[in-house]
Amino acid sequence: MSAPAQTGAKPPAPLEAVAGAFLARYEARPDRDIAREQAAELFRTGGLPGAREEAWHYTTLRPLADAVFDPPAADPGELLAGLPEIAAPRLVFAQGRFRADLSTVPSGISVRTGAPAWGGLARPAIEKLVALNTMLAEDGADIEVADGVDAGTLVLASLATGGAFHPRHAIRLGTGARLTLVEVNLGAGAYLNNPVFSVSVAEDATLVHLRIQNESPGAFHLSTLYAEVGARGTYDSFLLSLGGRLARVEVHARLAGEKSAAHLNAAQLLGGGQHADFTTVVAHDAPATTSRQTVKSVLTGRSRGVFQGKIEVSRHAQKTDGYQMNQALLLSGEAEIDSKPQLEIYADDVKCSHGATVGELDPDQLFYLRSRGVPEAQARSILVRAFLDETLDPIAHEAAREAMEGMISAWWDGQMGKEGAAP
Repeated sequence: MSAPAQTGAKPPAPLEAVAGAFLARYEARPDRDIAREQAAELFRTGGLPGAREEAWHYTTLRPLADAVFDPPAADPGELLAGLPEIAAPRLVFAQGRFRADLSTVPSGISVRTGAPAWGGLARPAIEKLVALNTMLAEDGADIEVADGVDAGTLVLASLATGGAFHPRHAIRLGTGARLTLVEVNLGAGAYLNNPVFSVSVAEDATLVHLRIQNESPGAFHLSTLYAEVGARGTYDSFLLSLGGRLARVEVHARLAGEKSAAHLNAAQLLGGGQHADFTTVVAHDAPATTSRQTVKSVLTGRSRGVFQGKIEVSRHAQKTDGYQMNQALLLSGEAEIDSKPQLEIYADDVKCSHGATVGELDPDQLFYLRSRGVPEAQARSILVRAFLDETLDPIAHEAAREAMEGMISAWWDGQMGKEGAAP
């Protein structure tokens, strides 16, 4: 990934070298249209985000400078077997490219692939990773559900074995439409997955977006999503973040219509030296809008979790109801959580609150279970699962919920098995 320094010149800073390598890749492209060139110019000027930027204060991309990405395999092979058993059509992308041979295109939904699905909400001038995505995106899913159609469930899978790729997806729901989108990210080896989503939910429409980030331990997952919700519409999302060496999921949701709603819930399970960042901005731009955010983290080893959540209420967004809660369970003295809930309110008739709690397993509860003959490892497991179960409660999709529960159990078993005892 590093760009070579010129002879006799001062070597570029690590992230500057990485940015230079991305720009060199862009310069070699034959399809440098106006949109890409504008994004590339922004990236030339701004480069990759750094710790001096407020939104990136707790997360550094410095590990990218040391990363050596594996060459991508021609076939994702066993990764397909890792997809959740959900009886629904699926769109499969391997290394960011649509694979028709692995996909089952749904009926009743308009799906276009083969080129980036730009959407109209992304902001490459503000978010630097979106500028990077814009100049290097090659493929994506453009999904549209017509007015009044209940499209059921669709699986959107990303499989990776190496390289760096930048999918660009767009999802549009017409008036009164419904869709449950189960997004799954799996991989093996070292790679970078930098997807960008544009989500548009029209009046009275509902998009349930269930997201599973279970990338390879050597992977970088950097995702940016924009959602705009019309009157009485709902964007209801849940993120389960398990994998990756470094993962950041950033969500910008705008409640543009009266009585619209956004639910941005998440669970982060981290071990070893993993770093995961869940950053959200919810803009209440219409009256009587509602937002809910509950984010729970379980951290072991030397892992570090980040939650940055911001609720913005414009002057005319009276009757806003916004709630934000971050809870973290630290199971190691070396684990770390950074929590930054924010409220920015310009209206007077609102109900907004936020909170954060950080702690260890309750020793009294642990003693209670031990005193009744429950082995320590099992007692710890019971308490951790109880902590997480409430987070999964809002997930009504049974198959997706079962898949997440299985992944949580497998993660916990893996943490316990690393040293032959509970972390």
